[in-house]
Amino acid sequence: MTVARIFEHERKTTQSGKANAGKWILEFERQQPLRPDPLTGWNGSSDTNPQVRMAFTSKEAAITYCEKHGLDYHLVPAAPVRLKIQAYADNFR
Repeated sequence: MTVARIFEHERKTTQSGKANAGKWILEFERQQPLRPDPLTGWNGSSDTNPQVRMAFTSKEAAITYCEKHGLDYHLVPAAPVRLKIQAYADNFR
């Protein structure tokens, strides 16, 4: 059975804008283990589902998609945002 992972798109640390804020991503988990290719030695498998990424505007839309297509899913909670508020003068203590 195909299992989907739903998580909120996180902003990169170097990104100052909010272009992709609030988007939810659906990815499929790997069903076959990676194995080394005998010719190149690179890891790979014949499972192409992990290459699929779908973006949704809300968490509910992603869950509705999974339920409509009979996919098992689990939600990955977003990491808490920790802001360290300090004054400029604190850099010189």
